[in-house]
Amino acid sequence: RPSPTPPLGIVWRNVILMALLHIGAVYSILVIPRAKPLTWVWSYVCFIVTALGVTAGAHRLWSHRSYRAKLPLRVFLAAANSMAFQNDIYEWARDHRVHHKFSETDADPHNATRGFFFAHIGWLFVRKHRDVIEKGRKLDVTDLLADPVVQFQRRYYKTSVLIMCFLVPTVVPWYFWGETLWNSYFLASILRYTVSLNVTWLVNSAAHMYGNRPYDQNISPRENRWVTFGAIGEGFHNFHHTFPFDYSTSEFGLRFNPTTCFIDLMCWMGLASNRKKASVETIQSRKLRTGDGSYGAVNSTQDKEA
Repeated sequence: RPSPTPPLGIVWRNVILMALLHIGAVYSILVIPRAKPLTWVWSYVCFIVTALGVTAGAHRLWSHRSYRAKLPLRVFLAAANSMAFQNDIYEWARDHRVHHKFSETDADPHNATRGFFFAHIGWLFVRKHRDVIEKGRKLDVTDLLADPVVQFQRRYYKTSVLIMCFLVPTVVPWYFWGETLWNSYFLASILRYTVSLNVTWLVNSAAHMYGNRPYDQNISPRENRWVTFGAIGEGFHNFHHTFPFDYSTSEFGLRFNPTTCFIDLMCWMGLASNRKKASVETIQSRKLRTGDGSYGAVNSTQDKEA
C-alpha cells in the first residue's frame, strides 16, 4: 500500500535562486545583440560540453554503466559535469538509479504523476519525499564509491562548479577576444546554464508525458523528438526505460543523437570501450509484445555494433 504523500516542505532558497536565475536568463536575451559573434559560438560550445557532462557522463556512463571510459575521458566528463551544475556525479547517478527502479512512484525524485511542473522543476523546490531517501539508501552504489574521479569531484564540487560553470565560461571571451565580462557572464554562464537545465528537465517532464510508446506502452516515458533535439539525444525515452543498459539510448544509432556520436568517437580514439547495445531481435520482440505499434516491428534501422 503506498504511503501517504507528506506535506510539501518548500525549500525557499531554491525557489529564490531559480527565480533569480531565470530572470537573469531573460535579461541575457537582451545582451545577445551587443555581444561579439565569437561569444555566441563560445556559449554554444559551453552548452555542448555542459550537455555531454550530463548525457555521456552522469547519465550513460556513471548511472547506467552502458560503456567504459578511460581515466582521461572520465576526468573530462567530470569537469563537464561540474560545468552543468546539476549536483555532483554521485548524487546525480544515485537519484537517477532510484528514478529508474521506482519510476512514477513516490520514490521517484521527479515523479511525473505529480504533474508537469513538479517533474520539470517543482521537485527541486520541495524536500525529497521520504521514499526517495529510503529507497536510495538501499541501492548498490559501490561502483560510484570506488571511482576516484567521482569521489574527487564530490569532495571538491563547489570549487569545481565555481571554476567550470561560471569562471571559465566568463573569462575565456574576455581574455581571448576582448568581450566584456558583463556580456560573457550573462551569455556563456547564465543563459547557457539556464537553457541546459531546462532541456535536461524536459526529459523528466515532457518526455514522460508527450509522445509515442513503441517499445512499452505500459510505462509512462515517451519518444519525444523535441526533447531529443534539445537534450542531444536523450528524448528516446520509451526506448531508454525499456532498455536502460543501451549506451545509445535509442534504436536508431547515430541519427539525432550527438551523445552517441561523441561516445563512438571516444571509442575510435581508444578512450572508451565495451558499449552495451540491445540486439535487433530483442528490440523487435519487445515491440511486438508491449509496444503501441507506432514504429512497427520490422526493418529496424538500428546500427549493429561489430
